[in-house]
Amino acid sequence: MKHLFKIFKTKRKQLIIWLFQHSQRIYTSMFKNHKPWDVTKSDLLNLPEASFGRHLGEFLDANNFELIAKVERHDCYHVLCGYSTKVEDEIALQCLCYGNGKRSPYLYGAIGLGVVILPDYFKYYYQSFKIGKAAHPFHHFDYQKLLNRSFVDFRMAIFPKAQLSLINLNSYA
Repeated sequence: MKHLFKIFKTKRKQLIIWLFQHSQRIYTSMFKNHKPWDVTKSDLLNLPEASFGRHLGEFLDANNFELIAKVERHDCYHVLCGYSTKVEDEIALQCLCYGNGKRSPYLYGAIGLGVVILPDYFKYYYQSFKIGKAAHPFHHFDYQKLLNRSFVDFRMAIFPKAQLSLINLNSYA
């Protein structure tokens, strides 16, 4: 049993990655009924340098990603909030969004599994929750309409100055 626990402890992040990869398609097909954006990473990278959309394109490019149809907003959260795509950051980002008022079955699952499987990061998750709670609501925006907005101005409108110092402005790369 001790050996099994040791194996589980070393493979926890891989388990969560596997769960994210496999649950995402199912969740998107069941719960996301809106039209996907008609925007490519190249389109985003051609936007003005200071724009939110350009920063989104740079995030996608740095991580070798493309926008995922119907859940494009999630990558916007990464850019706006400065969270990377490491497993613990994905879960912390969900905690921040929960603090900000977002509610969804996927969010509940990610937070629940994250806290149970990676409890070592609980303090980080809780800090992220508090950042989300202190921020102005952002989870409800139509991000496609905000792609040309100034990244810095948008971020400053969402996060109070005290919160801005807690988020790493370039950690998403």
